[in-house]
Amino acid sequence: MSATTTTRVDMHVKILDERVVSRAKARGIDVLVYAPHFVRLPDIRARAARFSDDDLLVVPAREVFTGSWRDRKHVLAVGISDPVPDFITLDGAFAEFDRQGAATLVPHPEFLTVSLTAEDVAARRDDIDAVETYNTKALPRDNRRARDIARETGLPGFGSSYAHLRGTVGEAWTEFDRDIDSEAALVAALREGADRRVVRRTGGSHALRGAVEFAHLGYENSWGKVDRLLLSGMEPTHPNHIAYDGRFDDVSVY
Repeated sequence: MSATTTTRVDMHVKILDERVVSRAKARGIDVLVYAPHFVRLPDIRARAARFSDDDLLVVPAREVFTGSWRDRKHVLAVGISDPVPDFITLDGAFAEFDRQGAATLVPHPEFLTVSLTAEDVAARRDDIDAVETYNTKALPRDNRRARDIARETGLPGFGSSYAHLRGTVGEAWTEFDRDIDSEAALVAALREGADRRVVRRTGGSHALRGAVEFAHLGYENSWGKVDRLLLSGMEPTHPNHIAYDGRFDDVSVY
């Protein structure tokens, strides 16, 4: 009888370079899901392809910011082929992911003010493929609540490092009980509810990495936000950007 094949997937990272790849491999990660903020899909795909090799598959994805800056709800899509902008309605995002046959995931539910609520997840249960039940950046109470939401809705879970900083890559992952060697195989595993377990590193160093990641929110929500809103002009993923050719005008919130 052959041994069961498993695949370790860090289901959500925001950064990608040689050091990230080296760290992922050192930690036994087989697949990275790369979904940076405010980067258009063709650029994400090109960078993912550049850093994929026989030892590490990098899968491109989009964490779409639905709603306005005052009412943000993040949704993670794996397996989209056509670009989807930020700042569109939640209904518009779900409809587009469904049209493209993507795996639709809920990252960090009820985390601060940027997430789907338990009520959102319950109402859209049939359109959601998995709920994040462990996120290194989230606080322990947030991860406990996320596990409750997954259990209450009967949805599969997933875990990720949610690394915005290189040192966090591989701190948590989802271990699937099957071989995943392509983007399509990962999408299939997610949409089919494949057997899996959520795993994380432990100890003081892991707690420290989580604290550092959480502290990084201060930069993201202060100078980083000012730079995006006031200094850098229109976001590349804004629905009014010329790249989207007006296709999302009917669901744009701006």
